[in-house]
Amino acid sequence: MAALYACTKCHQRFPFEALSQGQQLCKECRIAHPVVKCTYCRTEYQQESKTNTICKKCAQNVQLYGTPKPCQYCNIIAAFIGNKCQRCTNSEKKYGPPYSCEQCKQQCAFDRKDDRKKVDGKLLCWLCTLSYKRVLQKTKEQRKHLSSSSRASHQEKEQYTRLSSGSHYNSQKTLSTSSIQNEIPKKKSKFDSITTNGDSFSPDLALDSPGTDHFVIIAQLKEEVATLKKMLHQKDQMILEKEKKITELKADFQYQESQMRAKMNQMEKTHKEVTEQLQAKNRELLKQAAALSKSKKSEKSGAITSP
Repeated sequence: MAALYACTKCHQRFPFEALSQGQQLCKECRIAHPVVKCTYCRTEYQQESKTNTICKKCAQNVQLYGTPKPCQYCNIIAAFIGNKCQRCTNSEKKYGPPYSCEQCKQQCAFDRKDDRKKVDGKLLCWLCTLSYKRVLQKTKEQRKHLSSSSRASHQEKEQYTRLSSGSHYNSQKTLSTSSIQNEIPKKKSKFDSITTNGDSFSPDLALDSPGTDHFVIIAQLKEEVATLKKMLHQKDQMILEKEKKITELKADFQYQESQMRAKMNQMEKTHKEVTEQLQAKNRELLKQAAALSKSKKSEKSGAITSP
């Protein structure tokens, strides 16, 4: 009996293949608790409930420091203390001041030399690095799938060549593989064209002779692979452009939000200053009124005592 392993969430036992890598979650738990991005710091975390949209660390910081502000470098709304998020603060201490990101053009890319090797030597910010790595991983998986498909197709052609070289034309009609069934009509047409010219002809010899159709098939496969690679490159570029646009829109939204907050703070400050000035003026007028009232009383009392 195959060994069973416990899901880290519901603790029910499943075959190892049924559990996710890393978190070791079963299918139902993966659906109920998906991996999402934190609304504030944008890191991925396992969602406990649909209403939970921030990670545990940000939830603790909200309780301690209140709602965060946009970071002055990356514009991510995760600056709980001061004007910088913790990620940019730590990166600045370790790598120095930030540079302009080659992807989103924001001044928030730190020169992490080890990480640059993983993104083709590009100088990217944290968000763009994650996006670029996802694209590279997706491209790698697609190329791996394309390579395995090409190898499988090549193996089918080799199997077809081996079978055709050791069999007779009549036995070829009974071969079951789809590639052989597709290729036999092509071969037969060549046989017919040669026999009509009156030459003696052996079908098996034609299949094994160099320069026959299987070389044409290989050339066609190479052209198809080149076309697929071109399409894949175009899709990668489209994905990068879309992610760049999304990043720019998010940055613009965060910038507008920060400007609106700064404007509101300035209006509140101005209102407070005007209120304090009016209150001071009011107190001064009250003092003047009290002094006038006192002087009038003294004048009346002097006028009464003078006769």
